[in-house]
Amino acid sequence: MPLAAADRKSHRSDRLDALRGLAIVWMAAFHFGFDLNHFGWIRQDFYRDPVWTWQRTCIVSLFLFCAGAGQALAVLNGQGAGRFWKRWGQVAGCALLVTLGSWFMFPNSWISFGVLHGIAAMLLLLRLGLARLPNGALLVLAVAAIALPQVVQHPVFDTRWTNWLGLVTHKPVTEDYVPVLPWLGAMLLGFVATRLRPRLWQGAAPRPLAVLGRWSLSFYMVHQPVFIGVLMAVQLVR
Repeated sequence: MPLAAADRKSHRSDRLDALRGLAIVWMAAFHFGFDLNHFGWIRQDFYRDPVWTWQRTCIVSLFLFCAGAGQALAVLNGQGAGRFWKRWGQVAGCALLVTLGSWFMFPNSWISFGVLHGIAAMLLLLRLGLARLPNGALLVLAVAAIALPQVVQHPVFDTRWTNWLGLVTHKPVTEDYVPVLPWLGAMLLGFVATRLRPRLWQGAAPRPLAVLGRWSLSFYMVHQPVFIGVLMAVQLVR
């Protein structure tokens, strides 16, 4: 359903930004707990305890759903290629910085394909091809993307150079891992839901969350260095 001419003037949705802002707040709380555990202030198993693993799944799913919804609005609003590539370059560049930072902080479990890497790859798949498919086909692809890693795994996909696809026989040793499969499914669901009902994202939303959602990438890049720096400073003065 195309948007009305008046709606095309705005390329942002306060409601979508607020939902993304909510995901950021949840992510920040999760990461702060992870940092407290890393510095020994609490004792939790963030890698195996369902209390934490399910939270991570929900947070990542919410981010990718929002990313898909955002791309649907961008397409409906007639976003030009230049704007897309500018934003994509920012995401890809930040992904490389995450890799470098994680290699310094966690040399044995550095991030080679985390959430930003995954978003960058999935955005390419979506905007350069999948967005042209009808909604029914995209829904089938979403279900297939979610289900395929459960039934297809092979050791050839277990290396750092190939695990980005997601068909691994075991989760790699890394601090963040968001492969194309199954996570592309969440992005496609956000895209289809928004293309079917774009007006769901119109209307008022909590302004603090909306503002935070507009600066999601910047917040993502600075929050962990700030958390870690503060905790390190507190440890020094204890």
